Amino acid sequence: MLCNLCPRQCNALRTDTQGCGVCCMPNTPVLSRAALHFWEEPAISGTNGSGTVFFSGCSLHCVFCQNSDISYNNKGKAITINQLSDIFRKLENDGAHNINLVTPTHFVDSIIKALDIYKPSIPIVYNSGGYESIETLRLLKDYVDIYLMDFKYIDSKKSTMYSKASDYPQICKAALLEVYSQQSKCEFNKENIMQKGVI
Repeated sequence: MLCNLCPRQCNALRTDTQGCGVCCMPNTPVLSRAALHFWEEPAISGTNGSGTVFFSGCSLHCVFCQNSDISYNNKGKAITINQLSDIFRKLENDGAHNINLVTPTHFVDSIIKALDIYKPSIPIVYNSGGYESIETLRLLKDYVDIYLMDFKYIDSKKSTMYSKASDYPQICKAALLEVYSQQSKCEFNKENIMQKGVI
């Protein structure tokens, strides 16, 4: 596929086995970790943990990235869409409060296909650095229950210096407006675990 999922608009050729462009990832998912995670925001971690799925690669490349082995060095394992769907099911069966998709932008097509195979009965969290295209976010409208979005910069000089993304402030503002239009009301269950909304 020629990829324009993120605001970089690389138009990069990504095949099932090879990737190029800013994220350097193939078209099929590459995961570094999938497990219960107890140290996310309390509203999604609760007592059972958030079912985090850490995707390899990233289109933002912040110099301060805490997951640089994953985002810069692309450490991870290539899996099929069916395997990704199985991971969602397993995390749900393990008691996760939600399925937490971490740095998922460049794999949105695969994520949607996996959720079409199996959509868990727990919320789907889209955990993003905030650098998102409106078109890609709109693809997720019927799939994502909670958006967990960074807003890293309001100053384009700083976003250029630290993430090589001069347009980050305006892109992120537009992305936040879009996700709020999709999930404008926060909803919680009896255990105060978020079911819908924006963090």
